[in-house]
Amino acid sequence: MRIIKLDAIDSTNSYLKQLSAIEVVEDGTVVVANFQTQGRGQMGTQWRAQEAKNLTFSVFKEVSFLDIQQHHYISIAVSLAIFKALQRFQIKKLKVKWPNDILSDDKKLAGVLIENVIKQTQISGSVIGIGLNVNQTDFKELPNASSLRLVSGHIFDLNEVLQAILNQLDIYFKLLKQGQFDQLKVSYEKQLFRKNKPSTFRDAEGAMFMGYILGISESGNIQVTVEGGITKSFALKEITLLY
Repeated sequence: MRIIKLDAIDSTNSYLKQLSAIEVVEDGTVVVANFQTQGRGQMGTQWRAQEAKNLTFSVFKEVSFLDIQQHHYISIAVSLAIFKALQRFQIKKLKVKWPNDILSDDKKLAGVLIENVIKQTQISGSVIGIGLNVNQTDFKELPNASSLRLVSGHIFDLNEVLQAILNQLDIYFKLLKQGQFDQLKVSYEKQLFRKNKPSTFRDAEGAMFMGYILGISESGNIQVTVEGGITKSFALKEITLLY
């Protein structure tokens, strides 16, 4: 496994994507930075993390064995890998907030940004950016955020946590390669935040509505039962689950 350690960078995802554009990147290559100046999250959001207190890293995975219609299973595998790694550190009350935020006691510990490399309508590789709050304790501007230290009371070794996540990524991507999609989907839905609980959502037009999360569809969309018992399927930018 090749691990590239950087002091500071704009974005580990951007760095790894640029690297893959100029050379053949080995499966499992990792870029980890003490600090990101322009860390990115889902839908253009910014990932903010204090220097040297958290994990900000990206992993390149070779996923040419997946059909493009199966790309959402990358997100499922990554979510489960982080979830399982944190379980091994005795982090309690873990849940996966669709599509791939990791929560503890309803507060966000980790976010994931996946950028796939598409060549001739086929996924050739995936750049997986992970931001995990580890030893940071100040989240004044982020009331819904927390860290491993805050939820456990312990200080963690960043390299140990990183290696635990990388080990689990290897395990779950082997399941992907074996085509264990049903197993992955069932495991993911079991840990889904707010599943079968009355929840408030906001749609793309800003309208609020109530519903129950049932799970995810075969295409990775979230399935919500709304008023009248109707089940609707929503893509990532079509719906926001509110706290």
